[in-house]
Amino acid sequence: MSSAPQSLTPEQLKPFCDPAQFTFHSTADLQPLAEIIGQRRAVRALHFGMGMKNDGYNIYVSGVSGTGKFTAARQFLDQEASGRPPADDWIYVNNFDNQSRPNAIRLPAGWGRQFRDDVEALIKELKRDIPAAFESEEYQKERDRIFEELKQVQEETWQKLNEFVEQYSFGIVRIPGGFMLTPVVKGKPLTDEQFEKLSEEQKEKLRKVREMLTEQVEKTMRSMRQLERSARQKLAELDARVARYTIQQPVDELKETYRDIPEIPQYLDAMLADMVSNADIFKQPEETPPPQAAMLNLPSPIDGFLTRYKVNLLVDNAEAQGAPVVYESNPNFANLVGRIEHRVVMGALVTDFTMIRPGALHRANGGYLVLEAVSLFQRPQAWDALKRALKEGEIRVEEYAQSLGLVSTAVLEPEPIPLQVKVVLSGPAWLYYLLTEYDEDFLELFKVQADFDDRMPRTPEAIQEYAHFIASFCQREHLRHFTPQAVARVIDHSSRLVSDQHYLSACFRDISDLLTEASYWAEQQDHDLVTAEDVQKAIDEKHYRGNRFEERLQEAIARDILLIDVIGARTGQINGLSVLPLGQITFGAPSRITARTHMGREGVIDIQREVKLGGPIHSKGVLILAAFLGSRYAREAPLTLRATLVFEQTYSLVEGDSASLAELCALISSIGDIPLRQDVAVTGSVNQHGDVQAIGGVNEKIEGFFDACLRNGGLTGSQGVIIPQANVQHLALRQDIVDAVSAGQFHIFTVTTVDEALTLLTGMPVGAPDKEGNYPPESINGRVMAALKTMNERWKELVAAHDANSST
Repeated sequence: MSSAPQSLTPEQLKPFCDPAQFTFHSTADLQPLAEIIGQRRAVRALHFGMGMKNDGYNIYVSGVSGTGKFTAARQFLDQEASGRPPADDWIYVNNFDNQSRPNAIRLPAGWGRQFRDDVEALIKELKRDIPAAFESEEYQKERDRIFEELKQVQEETWQKLNEFVEQYSFGIVRIPGGFMLTPVVKGKPLTDEQFEKLSEEQKEKLRKVREMLTEQVEKTMRSMRQLERSARQKLAELDARVARYTIQQPVDELKETYRDIPEIPQYLDAMLADMVSNADIFKQPEETPPPQAAMLNLPSPIDGFLTRYKVNLLVDNAEAQGAPVVYESNPNFANLVGRIEHRVVMGALVTDFTMIRPGALHRANGGYLVLEAVSLFQRPQAWDALKRALKEGEIRVEEYAQSLGLVSTAVLEPEPIPLQVKVVLSGPAWLYYLLTEYDEDFLELFKVQADFDDRMPRTPEAIQEYAHFIASFCQREHLRHFTPQAVARVIDHSSRLVSDQHYLSACFRDISDLLTEASYWAEQQDHDLVTAEDVQKAIDEKHYRGNRFEERLQEAIARDILLIDVIGARTGQINGLSVLPLGQITFGAPSRITARTHMGREGVIDIQREVKLGGPIHSKGVLILAAFLGSRYAREAPLTLRATLVFEQTYSLVEGDSASLAELCALISSIGDIPLRQDVAVTGSVNQHGDVQAIGGVNEKIEGFFDACLRNGGLTGSQGVIIPQANVQHLALRQDIVDAVSAGQFHIFTVTTVDEALTLLTGMPVGAPDKEGNYPPESINGRVMAALKTMNERWKELVAAHDANSST
């Protein structure tokens, strides 16, 4: 025999937070919260991940949206980072041996900016001092001496050459591009006419003399060119000595300043050598570029050349107070690993090491990088770039097209920068599990999961922590503070958000929104403090803003557009309950479920499934209830039954098994021709043994049927809802329903088996079998067995008659 269904008391219908447990006058009396609440598991994981310095112990922060996991992780990281020293600076400088591969240099925090400024000051100083040195009297005298020596030697050599040529009655005539030897007669060059009058013997003699003299002249000219080269070499050496003398001292001073960083003196030595070899550039006076140069984006010649000596300060931690915590909201390829910019010069794209720009990995190097996982995977190549940097332990700046192998032209290849960073990915749990399953590198790189829960146990300690959270939020957001009664109402609503009397919501985004809106309504009422009424007003107003469709649905029920009976009894018809999530609200509504049965062999037919409007879980529930029917009523004979089940007036997918209890009751009602109460709605799933199992959305379902009863003639005192006993702990109903139950106008019944539900819905006993397995005739089981037996016998008669007709 089944036990009688239990009717719940008002105290069982919702959690109650007693304001008397709070000792404060308002939350203004409370100290702000200093730690993350309700996330012990996640906080321990974060502590562990922060403490592990080994490679691969990066952190994936998982949890549902709104739990505050991202904000909490940021706050935690800020606290951790504040106790660590600032990260190093990084600069890029020119590689004078190979300008396509700039060199990266690490400096202590703040030194990068200082070194950049020192180099800029050095260049500015040298732009002034080098030209001055080349204009000095000593330099001019030495330069003039070199030229004078060259001139004197050239003149003496030329004089000797002329005297030698004249001995053979020849003269040297300079012509464009060289010289020409011509015979001389009485001090005058021999004309062509005179030459033609000579005998062949004389002509041959002149040709031989000319060949000999030409060889001598060329030899002399080579000697003179060698003298010129020697003079230019002396002049170059002079320029180098002057330039080195001018540059050496300030460079040595810089080297002494940065002697503890070996790469800096090495770079300064290379820069000194390059400056000395290009001293001519410094000798050129600065000229104002023509107007068209600005239009073509052309720098002045000397400024363009001096760019090679600049310092590209890639990462500057001069103002940092601790280790960097970088949040990159747009984690695309370039924003992660950096980029190389270009400028247009006369229609062509040009670049150099000064146009290398840092990415989030550069800025977070030596600290922490926080990324949204979903955003990361939405950007092409971003995940691969992050993985490559973490696996290789270095940041390689390259153009996006270059990473794909789409660039064949010469590009910059900056020296990679060593990477030491703790990466924190924040994302949904489903993405974490997908990555662990399908990305073989993921668990090698993200060994720590900080899993943020969406709820926290409703303990006395947690309630006090909630009050401190409210105080902290009000102080931070400059809201009105809350009275103890208002705090209690927030806590009770928090349990409603997770539909559990033993838990509080850890989705602090929803709680923060409630606090903000309650403060607004308190302000509208000129309340100095937020009261429980203000909190309830915020809850009601938010629901009202989003419940237009809910009201339409209830209106359709009241106007008999959607057919729902809330009084009387009918056979094969029952009020099931469904939940509809829509935007920011979730609401429940009754649905008419009908069953029709007659002779046949097809068994139970799910019309929703046949027309592809039933989900797999709903279809599973129908198959389970069919198994229950067979187990109870077909032990001695097969079911000669064709039954159809349908959600009436539904035009979209039906999913879930929470209607399987109602569907089973409707089927049994139809088979046994037993009317079911229409003033009691049913929700719950069943297993093959007839046990009633917990379902979701129990509060919304009850409220949906309660509202339907109110709009269809009002409460009669007999109406109510049957729910699984296991769902009592999930109740957090509206106050008007609690009041109606308290007044005896509405009822919440709990059941543990289908038999208990049938007893309540029919007013009949289910009936237990006797020793022969027979049920009492006026019991539910007895009437069902009788109906099935009748259909089975009639089926046999029809089969026998058909066989007889076939044989004749």
